Amino acid sequence: MKKFLEQFKKTNTEKLDIANLIWSWIGSFLGILTISFIHYDMLKGTDLSLVIGSFGASAVLIYGAIHSPLAQPRNLIGGHILSAIVGVASFKLFGETIWFCSAFAVATSILVMQLTLTLHPPGGATSLIAVIGSEQIHNLGFLYVLVPVASGAFILFIIAIFVNNIPNNRHYPNNINEIRFFRNFFRKDKH
Repeated sequence: MKKFLEQFKKTNTEKLDIANLIWSWIGSFLGILTISFIHYDMLKGTDLSLVIGSFGASAVLIYGAIHSPLAQPRNLIGGHILSAIVGVASFKLFGETIWFCSAFAVATSILVMQLTLTLHPPGGATSLIAVIGSEQIHNLGFLYVLVPVASGAFILFIIAIFVNNIPNNRHYPNNINEIRFFRNFFRKDKH
């Protein structure tokens, strides 16, 4: 066990303590639960086809690795939205050649995220889902960018803001400029 803890400290940015583990679990549970419930309700209780797999990977970052630069709000929201746009555009341009389209969408979404400083690894999956997703996803066209992608990213973010700032030892977002933005945004004495 001691060897495991030493290795964990070398490879992880988060503290391995019971409170941190519990808050990570609570955040990810509430985030995915909320997305699932809202999208299930939107589809009138038929399925969860609008709950895309990349949200699970985002939950790992924004609730389990909150100090990672890849988990910050700009990356979470920007990475998903830009990648969704790239994925839908790629499918519209090259959808008849799915093997080429898949590679083009992921590679291009990575490039766009790098150029805009919004790199968020789940964004690559968001782009890929726009290409290889079901007919229901394809039928959404650019609406895919709004629902499920932007709505899901914002839901995850809002829950991360609340849950990750309840305990004294967790603070989200980490970037000082983003902290200032949110403090100013939520200030009650706006002029």
